[in-house]
Amino acid sequence: MRIKKRREKAFKFKSFSKKQLKLLWFWRDGSPYKDMDMVIADGAIRSGKTISMICSFLQWSQSTYKGESFIVAGKSIGSLKRNVIKPMMQILQSWGWNYQYNRSENYIVIGSNTYYLFGANTEASQDTLQGLTAAGAFGDEIALFPKSFTDQMIGRCSVDGAKVFMNCNPKGPHHYFKTEFIDKAKEKKILYLQFTMDDNLSLAESVKERFRRMFSGVFFQRYILGLWVNAEGLIYDMFLDKKHVVKTIDREYEQYYVSCDYGTQNPFALGLWGLYKGVWYKTKEYHYDGRKKAIQKTDNEYLEALNDFVTVVDEDNVVKMLANTIIIDPSASSFIALLKKNVWRVKKANNDVLEGIRNVASCLNEELIKYNDCCKETFKEFSSYIWDEKALERGEDKPKKEHDHQMDSDRYFVNTIVKKPKNFQPW
Repeated sequence: MRIKKRREKAFKFKSFSKKQLKLLWFWRDGSPYKDMDMVIADGAIRSGKTISMICSFLQWSQSTYKGESFIVAGKSIGSLKRNVIKPMMQILQSWGWNYQYNRSENYIVIGSNTYYLFGANTEASQDTLQGLTAAGAFGDEIALFPKSFTDQMIGRCSVDGAKVFMNCNPKGPHHYFKTEFIDKAKEKKILYLQFTMDDNLSLAESVKERFRRMFSGVFFQRYILGLWVNAEGLIYDMFLDKKHVVKTIDREYEQYYVSCDYGTQNPFALGLWGLYKGVWYKTKEYHYDGRKKAIQKTDNEYLEALNDFVTVVDEDNVVKMLANTIIIDPSASSFIALLKKNVWRVKKANNDVLEGIRNVASCLNEELIKYNDCCKETFKEFSSYIWDEKALERGEDKPKKEHDHQMDSDRYFVNTIVKKPKNFQPW
């Protein structure tokens, strides 16, 4: 058994705001909220809700129970470890509390209590909770959980006095978590707390301003104002010709990547990206629609088109390839196999749709990506890439699956390279 014990750096606490203190001690004797069965903290990013909830959950569970089991869940085990478990261990180190962390079995022992870790990224995830009797639960970014997992998690908390701690950033107003929990907080004995960045006293005003600049439209309303609002109309309403489109000229690009949305029946889209002075430029595009052309291309023909796409002849009449690393949809298995047999380094794209859309929007707002004016098909898609209204009525944020192939290619690139996760290796 692989155990980690008190090896994290101690957490450096700063002053808690009134909202954080309310979350921290709502369960204590003398609190008017002591008898609440659940607590929900939602609102803006970087508002201090997660840290104060971790502290509250640990203090409550350790002071109330001995020898009990608890659920700690995130969208995935990876995101849970990054967003909750790492700061939790730093907090434990700061407090001087001993713990044992079993990485392979995904549980932490603190005192005589055991905290089991779960990912909640599919409907089948609820099955992992079957048979567990818990005294409490912590759900991080619970608006990303399937409803089945949320219901099962709450149902597992059957020990007398059990409480459920949940946090999230807002989604659409028809999302199940809004309609079934937040809107029914009073009748379900839920303490509901809405956070803003001003509730995090450790956040400098310059940092708050930077985050405000990063978002616009629905993302600004949700992640900065903390509002449960619909995503309506154009997805990238912050895209502006005068701001994001530049002349197609020679620049001394430092490095190149190719992004690809693979399609046989659907269009096949490529983008060549070059880095220049801290900004990624989509230098050119390739777009082939087999339906419109009435001729489908084979993988070998697409490989030939890709090689031509990145090949140039320099001023010394030397033929060279500008790029040999491609970011591609992981589902394109046959084309990926062919690429690997040839000169290409393949990076399977981070294909989280909503995270990718948010990251592209953030890059547009920060002007981290720009487009050469030759990318005509891309500009057509920017003007017609919209949210799916039927999905919004179900409480889901989904783009309409039309006019989205260059958009998907761009999203793969941004989500995998520009906004790459920590410890990312490009191949």
